[in-house]
Amino acid sequence: MGIFSKLFSKNNPSGSDIPEPVLVDMHSHLLPAIDDGVKTLEEAVAVVKEFVKLGFKKLITTPHIMGDFYRNTPDIILSKLDQLKTRITNEGIDIQLAAAAEYYLDESLIAKLQRGEKLLTFGENYLLIETSYLNAPANFSDAIYLIKQSGYWPVLAHPERYQYLYQSFEKFEEMYEQNISFQLNTNSLLGYYSKPAQLYAKRMIEKNMVNFIGSDCHNMKHIEALAKTMKLKEYNEVSRLYLFNNTLLNT
Repeated sequence: MGIFSKLFSKNNPSGSDIPEPVLVDMHSHLLPAIDDGVKTLEEAVAVVKEFVKLGFKKLITTPHIMGDFYRNTPDIILSKLDQLKTRITNEGIDIQLAAAAEYYLDESLIAKLQRGEKLLTFGENYLLIETSYLNAPANFSDAIYLIKQSGYWPVLAHPERYQYLYQSFEKFEEMYEQNISFQLNTNSLLGYYSKPAQLYAKRMIEKNMVNFIGSDCHNMKHIEALAKTMKLKEYNEVSRLYLFNNTLLNT
């Protein structure tokens, strides 16, 4: 089992069968016009208001950083965050906002790590990473080792969506055995992305292989789907696991 499964029981820390409300969303794309997320500041504010209605207290938005496509930098992301925070404050919207990034596992990320560049993280130096949906990264184990040697803890975004893992569930287990954290996309439980993603998401929950859940919200359609997902029994099931989302509330 992965490190988190060794340290913590399957149920939430209180030992209750009542699902613990998830107050922090740690994966979204809510900074306008810097990736494939929201396009305008007005759209970002509208989506944030919907998160508030759903009971969230903090949003950690995570724009893409990809060497060949989304060449965002910490300065670009934090400047956009300041703009959104100012707008949220001026409108009196009661929610915390922070930013990290979703780093694509490519040579650009490896180079940043090798140069010792400061990366955008959340919580206890958690680094959100993603890979190709279709092709297994040849350098995955080496990259994970370098991430950890650089002082970060890798969190793999939405593993249930990676088609190269669909050959058997053992592929998921092999990856998880490398002592990384798995972040499940909440809307996978609704079948939003595909039927296989939905099936593997449920299997991950059954095997206690979910450490974080995130909306991966890019637009209003995603937040509307999230509202539906949060009514599912599967959402209650994942909320009973020992998730680390709420540990991020005051960090």
